[in-house]
Amino acid sequence: MAEIKQSDKLHNVLYDIRGPLLEHAKRMEAEGHRILKLNIGNPAPFGFEAPDAILVDMIRHLPKAQGYSDSRGIFSARTAVVQYYQSRGIKTIDVDDVYLGNGVSELITLSLQALLNNGEEILVPTPDYPLWTASVSLAGGTAVHYLCDESNSWWPDVEDLESKITPQTRGIVLINPNNPTGAVYPRSVIQQIVDLARRHDLIIFADEIYEKILYDDAVHVNAASVTGDDVLCLTFSGLSKAYRIAGFRSGWMAISGPKHRAADYIEGINLLANMRLCANVPAQHAIQTALGGYQSINDLILPGGRLREQRDKAYELLNAIPGVSCELAKGALYLFPRLDPEVYPIKNDEQFALDLLKQQKILISHGTAFNWVNPDHFRMVTLPNVKDIEDAIGRLAEFLSTYKP
Repeated sequence: MAEIKQSDKLHNVLYDIRGPLLEHAKRMEAEGHRILKLNIGNPAPFGFEAPDAILVDMIRHLPKAQGYSDSRGIFSARTAVVQYYQSRGIKTIDVDDVYLGNGVSELITLSLQALLNNGEEILVPTPDYPLWTASVSLAGGTAVHYLCDESNSWWPDVEDLESKITPQTRGIVLINPNNPTGAVYPRSVIQQIVDLARRHDLIIFADEIYEKILYDDAVHVNAASVTGDDVLCLTFSGLSKAYRIAGFRSGWMAISGPKHRAADYIEGINLLANMRLCANVPAQHAIQTALGGYQSINDLILPGGRLREQRDKAYELLNAIPGVSCELAKGALYLFPRLDPEVYPIKNDEQFALDLLKQQKILISHGTAFNWVNPDHFRMVTLPNVKDIEDAIGRLAEFLSTYKP
């Protein structure tokens, strides 16, 4: 009988963060090995718990959360999102401009499927959160990667971005704070990119899921506060990271700018939102409490806070390894170290990550999984406690001291 094959639409769809390396790690665990997983920004396994108020509020609403909600989401949660953006100086978002989703991931895919025709292009940063590239491909589009400059705090190279705009370009993705680099973009950089979008009639897709996880003197600027009323902006955020409830899948998308010019596009978004019926209703009830209550994330990111201490220790230890350099993340939950090619002439960074996994039982994500251009970087999460970070980076240093690619 004929082999049953996957759709051709998946041929350019990759998500290597949960790819072959993770499958190999699972096989090793099944054999009895203990694997330290530094590959995914999932707070719960590292002892980060959701605020009690969020859990209590969800439990109290469970009896009323058994049926479908409006396809956009429950009114109280969408109102809370609107009020949050109003507090950030964004006045042009209405309740009907907010869509709740099963995490930001679902809404990214939905927004691109509603927009793209085959062959149309979206500008995506490199390195990127690979779901963006995969979702563009799944929608029939082409992800064109613009460079972020490691020598300039990993900020976007605006000249490179502009050089890649073509008549087929429909939008620009901004991931700020950035995953995987931890870069936080200043207003001046965002303004330059918005000016390009205005000049070329492009949409801004602003992935801001880490907007509350900031370190040192970093200030987050919402792209929608810069785009104004003449550049369409889709802002994505949610509760997975700052509120430590990744498993609840509670995110949102808010549309701002010239919605009258995007009426047909928004009709397409509504069609797809209706087709999936609604997002997880119990998790929707977490949003109002989360956004309006005490922001416990601040206890974790300020000096003495656990996330801040872990970032600092990982940064210090990585840069102490010969041939390894790392920019200091100003936000998010990751570091994206560079392996000097003169010291470590790695040709295949996925093989490097596999060798590390086999020898030291540490699972990282290789840099090309984030559509980075060279096999000379990797991403590690900074969620483990300081003791485990010291142990993991010590084992990494031991591995590198004898590694021959």
